[in-house]
Amino acid sequence: MLKRALLSVSDKTGIVDFARGLEKLGVQIISTGGTARMLRDSGVSVTDVSEVTGFPEMMGGRVKTLHPLIHGGILCMRDDHDHMNEAQKVSVELIDLVAVNLYPFEVTVSKEGVLLDEAIENIDIGGPAMLRSAAKNYRSVTVICDPGDYGHVLKELRSSGMVSQKSREHLAVKAFRHTADYDATIDTYLSKELLGEEVLRMSFNGGVTLRYGENWHQDAKFYKEVGVTGPSLANARQLHGKDLSYNNYIDADNSLQTVKELGHSKPAVAIVKHNNPCGLATGDTLLQALQAAWDGDPISAFGSIICTNTIFDLKAAEFLNGKFVEIILAPGFEHDALDYLKKKSANLRLLELPSFNEAFAVDNMYKYIVGGMLKQARDIGIYEKWDCVTQAPFPEDLRSLSEFSMHACKCVKSNAVTLAYEYAEGCYMMLSMGAGQPNRVDSIRKLAATKARENLAVIYERDKPGIPFEDYCRKVLSKCVMASDAFFPFDDSIVHAAESGIMYVLSPGGSIRDNEVIATADRLGVSLVFTGMRHFLH
Repeated sequence: MLKRALLSVSDKTGIVDFARGLEKLGVQIISTGGTARMLRDSGVSVTDVSEVTGFPEMMGGRVKTLHPLIHGGILCMRDDHDHMNEAQKVSVELIDLVAVNLYPFEVTVSKEGVLLDEAIENIDIGGPAMLRSAAKNYRSVTVICDPGDYGHVLKELRSSGMVSQKSREHLAVKAFRHTADYDATIDTYLSKELLGEEVLRMSFNGGVTLRYGENWHQDAKFYKEVGVTGPSLANARQLHGKDLSYNNYIDADNSLQTVKELGHSKPAVAIVKHNNPCGLATGDTLLQALQAAWDGDPISAFGSIICTNTIFDLKAAEFLNGKFVEIILAPGFEHDALDYLKKKSANLRLLELPSFNEAFAVDNMYKYIVGGMLKQARDIGIYEKWDCVTQAPFPEDLRSLSEFSMHACKCVKSNAVTLAYEYAEGCYMMLSMGAGQPNRVDSIRKLAATKARENLAVIYERDKPGIPFEDYCRKVLSKCVMASDAFFPFDDSIVHAAESGIMYVLSPGGSIRDNEVIATADRLGVSLVFTGMRHFLH
């Protein structure tokens, strides 16, 4: 039975109600300083820690619970006769519950202009010691570091007179995590303030074993970042299908980030294969967007991952009949669509994304390399300026299409170029792209331009526009906008774009040969806009 509890909290949320609940169960309450005063003022009977230890709080409150009569009462193993005999000899009374939360160090050091002395005084010593002592002895002691756990603990005490072993285990791990994070924050701050050293400490948990890594012989796990909310794979709910692999996570994350680039004003679909969007489109309906995205590369779409920003409906599900896809991510699935897709394949992974319209709750990106970690700010935005640098003007009515093309381009691996086409009024598709080439001109002439013609050939056969194929290609390509993720080092990229009939081009600019590139564009009648923002993606 729980007889004595020690309550000493900085965050006093819910502490009075918790103490009252304990008191009604006949629990003696020990407390310190401000917590004791608050409880006493609220009519709760409290024994001060100083009454237990026989020592007053000392040195401005720095020393109050660091005493054998406190830690002995917490750490004593109830099933160890030697422990119990020693406790009896020195009059140590057992403490069965410890509710402690710590001085707000992280809040303090986040304030602008905080002084080192103020930060130091907000380093809790007794609190972490009590939490660790209680967590270490979880078989006999209940430890609480989060006010959100008060209600659950009281419920168990009221129903059975004790806190279950499972709950004590959970609360103990939570307490150790809390003190670990607390110490990590102190280390990060003091390392910078006292040593001038930048320290990066990260927290991930909930590790799950994946089917395999990048290859079958590699083991892999996925860990969730603590505290991240909103749309992410960590917060997705799998509704159907087999477990995910390492590559599934990589590709699914790319598809999610790509769709998020386009906002949610229209249905949008990204189709990703090998960490590149091979299809991307918006539409007036999900089916229209999915069809257009599929047209961006029907061959690569085999075995792909699909992400959309809207509820997945039956018409879109039926479009995928006979088409092999690995995963579908959506903010929800209509019931008939979900049933249809489940019947389509037992292995098809269906992931429901929460709060899709929220912004990503992270500011930085990290990449591990052997022996180190790289950190950088997320690539947010698509241009810093909009400067038409050629004699041929850039039509304002192509602005939205151009923005779509650059959104797509920043999600494609460097060296990247994308061709975007307005296939219906206000609806855009990535007609083709060139990705991952060591030189930019190959991304255009060998990939994007060639793939555009291949995709147009498929569309031409299906839609039968009634004009010769070459005329159809010239008509479509002359209305496309090509985006480049970085500057053109030579004018050959402009030459090959023009040879393919592409007359509208976006580039960050910034090459030492910009003048040559501009001159060639003027000679060929190409309209070129410099955006001032590079989008390498490695």
